Amino acid sequence: MSKKDKNSKVEETQVEETSTATSETEQDHQIETKSAEEQLQDQLAAEKDKFMRLFAEFENYKKRTTKERIDLFKTASQDVMVSMLPVLDDFERALMHIEEDKEAEELRKGVLLIYNKLINTLEQKGLSKIEVKQGDVFNADDHEAVTQIPAPSDDLKGKIIDVVERGYRLGDKVIRFPKVVIGQ
Repeated sequence: MSKKDKNSKVEETQVEETSTATSETEQDHQIETKSAEEQLQDQLAAEKDKFMRLFAEFENYKKRTTKERIDLFKTASQDVMVSMLPVLDDFERALMHIEEDKEAEELRKGVLLIYNKLINTLEQKGLSKIEVKQGDVFNADDHEAVTQIPAPSDDLKGKIIDVVERGYRLGDKVIRFPKVVIGQ
């Protein structure tokens, strides 16, 4: 072998080593680039997820506050209605007392007129009576038991004997439970 052949073999070996080193460096650089791109993709996906969760949470907040506002408007007059209930009770007592007096027919008509006007006005604002009759089954969720008395008959045991005070509802919400006497 001549010197030229040896030199060319050495050069070829050096070129191969250099090209191998270069390709390894390019591969390392591509791996780093891919991992950076993947990192950015991962960050983008995480930010999208965070945004979607925040957006959904905000939508839920808007729905909840809208519902609370509607409920507030429905029951805004609850304090006034609750304070008016004793007045209604007094009207009913007065009407029962006036009906017993035969001489006060004109007075009864006037009080009845005012009572009906008051009832109609309150009903327009959402107030409604809870209908409870003698003989209805007592339910602790719907009635307030004032006292228990011995039942006049066996079929009235555990049932309502008398209604002491009417119950009222404002919209769908009970603002006063009916007070009842039950048989035992």
